[in-house]
Amino acid sequence: MKQFQIVYKNDWTFCEDLGKIEQWRAENAAYATLFRIYSDDMDLGHIRHVCDLLDEKMPDALYLGCTSNANIIDGALTDANIILTCTVFERETTQIKVLQFPFLEENVKEDVRVLKEYCDANPWVGAVEMHATIMDMSMREFCDEMTSLRSDIQVFGGGAFNPDMDDETAAVFSKGNGFLEHGIVFLLLGGSDFHVYSTFISGWKPLTRRFTVTKADKEILYELNGEPAFNVYQKFLSIRRSDKFFSNTLEFPLFMDHSGIDLLRCPLAVNDDDSLVMSSDMVENATVRLAYGDPATILSSIRHDGQNIANFQPEIIQTFSCAARRAFWGDENISDETILFRSVAPTAGFYTHGEFIRIGGDMLNFNVTLVIAAMREGEPKNSEIVNISDSKLDNIESDRLPLIRRFVSFIETTTAELAIASITDGLTKLYNRAEIEKRIRSNVEELAQKETSCDLSLIMLDIDNFKRVNDVYGHKEGDRVIMTISDVLRKVIGEVESSAVGRWGGEEFMVMLPNVPMERAVELAERIRTEFSSISYETAGCQTVSLGVTQAVKGETADTLYTRVDKALYIAKYNGRNRTVQLVKTDE
Repeated sequence: MKQFQIVYKNDWTFCEDLGKIEQWRAENAAYATLFRIYSDDMDLGHIRHVCDLLDEKMPDALYLGCTSNANIIDGALTDANIILTCTVFERETTQIKVLQFPFLEENVKEDVRVLKEYCDANPWVGAVEMHATIMDMSMREFCDEMTSLRSDIQVFGGGAFNPDMDDETAAVFSKGNGFLEHGIVFLLLGGSDFHVYSTFISGWKPLTRRFTVTKADKEILYELNGEPAFNVYQKFLSIRRSDKFFSNTLEFPLFMDHSGIDLLRCPLAVNDDDSLVMSSDMVENATVRLAYGDPATILSSIRHDGQNIANFQPEIIQTFSCAARRAFWGDENISDETILFRSVAPTAGFYTHGEFIRIGGDMLNFNVTLVIAAMREGEPKNSEIVNISDSKLDNIESDRLPLIRRFVSFIETTTAELAIASITDGLTKLYNRAEIEKRIRSNVEELAQKETSCDLSLIMLDIDNFKRVNDVYGHKEGDRVIMTISDVLRKVIGEVESSAVGRWGGEEFMVMLPNVPMERAVELAERIRTEFSSISYETAGCQTVSLGVTQAVKGETADTLYTRVDKALYIAKYNGRNRTVQLVKTDE
């Protein structure tokens, strides 16, 4: 296949470009001809005029297209309002077909049904490229329905957009079907000599803080962690209500896991009830995180996936890049993501509202993502594979990234430290009471659900006569004693898989030992006691601890378990301290 790229400037130069294509077609093997048209000029009359010229000068050619946020030609962002790519297929076996439908939620099943029936009746279909207006639609049903397509069909494409990201107006169009502000166009490609390789590149990374979607309905996100969803953006990013809310949040979408694939979701608007209108559907009980663009990760992904594309040796490359990526990089640097592909094959596309790709049979709706479709006819023609290593990328990495990396590192480290601080005790760095209690309750509940019996032991310990240490030797010495017993606990209990140690309060500590029988728990308790009592402090001398040990019984509650281990500790202290006492349920 051969691709020509055209920037529409005026009728005269456009007709001249079409003439050159006609001459090439006359001199070479040429079969089907396809034009893709992308326009960030929202005056549909201008686009219609270009289409009319195409119908007049090249009546046998198919065309399709959509409005865009901006356009990509020769691998780079262009300020041209209307661009066209002309693909001339050189194999008689290659076939193309365009289907266009109104695209509303009530039409989704019917649209996909017609597409599926056509693909089933035409085994030559190997790929479906799509352009759709999706700004005010839930795409969940559409993606679910698209999974019914034959498993060998690749699907990719993007959502039509507007140069003003806060304007919902967009349109799709195709030859003989006119313009639709609520529509979808499918381009079907295939044949025995047609090959396609599709992939996606993100590069956005999640921050450590996690939120749970506690209330959502399709694309409306009501609550995160039981609070209005807007609070997250207002609290953590100082983003407030305004007519520029969408453009302000584009660089900070939400990360959501979908069967091991990270999906990004952009907030489009904030409602009066502080819920958010998202770019795609949200799922209740899903875990999400704020995300940010990491240039190093983006460039690394481009190198890796770019080389995979080069290895495929395509003849043309179609790109569908989210407008949020353009907002992140800025117009001066956004082309760095795509310009290297032009060394592989002619590269063009547009900046989208949402991107689509089929992976493992599942149709996925992405945001803030770069979807790439590389195509060729026949077997690779070049004996040497292009190496996409590019010195320009190296310059970006060395000149631009240090400050961003340091800032990102600061955010990640601070967020991680805050997350740890919320579950640990400030002095000992062991789990605080709330966290150790949470873990014990969780294990007791799991024990109750297991069909077979499973050991779960607890050790509770208390530093003997600790008030006297504080009163006689001072609180600093008391803190040294507490930190020492904490170190002993870490050393001894750290050997036990899945164990947990927490400061229960003051000089009391709790140890949870899953899959550890009573006999082993008593041995560990004795090690703690003897190792701690062998340590001598400069002023306080040697100190001791008393310990209680018990084992959970299937079906009991965490509260009865706490009561029993506390009673075992009481018996140890009552009988002279510096000893370990075990107590089973039948002893109560």
